[in-house]
Amino acid sequence: MNFAVGIDLRRNSRRYLLASAVALVLGLVAIALLWLQVQSPLRLGIDFTGGTNILLALQCDATGQCGQQDIDIAAVRKVMSDRGYASSTIQRVTGDRLQGISIRTTALTVEERTNLTQELTKALAPFGAVDSKKTSINQIGPSVGAQTFQMGIVALVLSLAGIAVYLGFRFQLDYATFAIIALIHDVLITVGSFSVLGLVAGVEVDSLFLVAILTICGFSVNDTVVIYDRIRENMQKNEAGHDFPTVVNLAVNQSLARSINTSLTTVLPLLGILLFGGVTLKLFALALVIGFTAGAYSSIFVAPGLLMWWHARHVRG
Repeated sequence: MNFAVGIDLRRNSRRYLLASAVALVLGLVAIALLWLQVQSPLRLGIDFTGGTNILLALQCDATGQCGQQDIDIAAVRKVMSDRGYASSTIQRVTGDRLQGISIRTTALTVEERTNLTQELTKALAPFGAVDSKKTSINQIGPSVGAQTFQMGIVALVLSLAGIAVYLGFRFQLDYATFAIIALIHDVLITVGSFSVLGLVAGVEVDSLFLVAILTICGFSVNDTVVIYDRIRENMQKNEAGHDFPTVVNLAVNQSLARSINTSLTTVLPLLGILLFGGVTLKLFALALVIGFTAGAYSSIFVAPGLLMWWHARHVRG
């Protein structure tokens, strides 16, 4: 066995775990502060709370130019504020032959939607004529939103339970336990980050956020399994009788290049979406970037570090 070391997990595991603990505490503080504001750990979008989503797009000419100039969000926000919808989320949307605004607000009656659309059309007139064919108004009931949220939570719990059962059969109970703790770490880091964004920037999460969380769980556990496999393989080949922390340290360093390369090749395309994608996809990509980064960290430092700590205190021989 080659014991060249790049990361000394044995000596520095407390520092790595402390860094995770600090990040988790900051996230939990943000969650608590946001809870005091909106009674939720995240600022939920209308996918979960119910409400009205309005999309108004400007007409495009033969060259593909939409509108006479870029839409000024301030003009739209003034209309919403004057009509008592100041807390609405207003975003400018652009794309191929598309320039318009997307508004997410509380549930509106048919009359309220009609009146508001007329007012917004007038406010957008200096920027261009509204294309009625591209206009859409979607109403999401609160019961549907609550059901979506509940189903997402159930899916997350079932996925964690399934992963725990799989790891319990493939490895042993302590391995599975710390892998699940690492997964929870990744989820909390991601949720905490979006709680911070919800506090400082009013960022809301939609159903795609739950998809991102489930994807993060799958990515993170895969990286952890690779390192666990390497630990088990090194234990079987440990003819020199090296102690468990030394074997774990070797396994982490043997898997380090693969873990970094896998994370980079996954995150780089997401950065492209984050920079050039639409608003909804940007938040989805951001959640994945945060979660994948946290997953790579937890697979290398948290899960093996906790396993090393547990083995030193509770396992003999």
